[in-house]
Amino acid sequence: MLRPLPEGFVATRLAMHRVAEDVMKPAREAVTGRFGLRAVPGGFGTPPFGDVREVYIEGVELVERSGSSDVSRSPVEGVSPEAAEALAEWFAFGWGVLEELRAEAADLKLGPSAVQLWPEHFDVGVDFASVNYGASPGDEGHDEPYLYVGPWEAPPEGPLWNASGFPGAEMAYAELLDAEDRRGAALEFFRTRRDALLG
Repeated sequence: MLRPLPEGFVATRLAMHRVAEDVMKPAREAVTGRFGLRAVPGGFGTPPFGDVREVYIEGVELVERSGSSDVSRSPVEGVSPEAAEALAEWFAFGWGVLEELRAEAADLKLGPSAVQLWPEHFDVGVDFASVNYGASPGDEGHDEPYLYVGPWEAPPEGPLWNASGFPGAEMAYAELLDAEDRRGAALEFFRTRRDALLG
């Protein structure tokens, strides 16, 4: 599922982030008071809310659905189809891995949150035992996607500090691409840090 990123990925990520924060978040929040999003086939969007309303990305289009038959579509400016597909694949990959990690946390009675796609950070995440686990498509410090583990409070120095001295750990997209079993490598990354933090 994961592959080398196509040209235009960063521009597409930035454009889609604006849609998540400026269109989807306020639409859902105004009706429900909640703003978490989710990965959906071909993109990302809101869960159904209000009077069976949904706002989501499908490929390179913003789709707004209200009721069973009222649907509008508009192209998102500044995106490429290949990069939009890669972004959707990243969110689907991250969502699936984090759902498995969440199920394990529930079995361990760690009280995990629901997996969410957060519009402000534009990443997929879950938290439990005062630690955030997530899959980011990139940000101002990363042109490419990465996985991360970020404790709410700084642990003692050790294997959970990343190279820049921030308390936490990251796994780069290139490391995932090099792995024979990418899902297995992602789960191993998360489980190793989880187990270290739980002691």
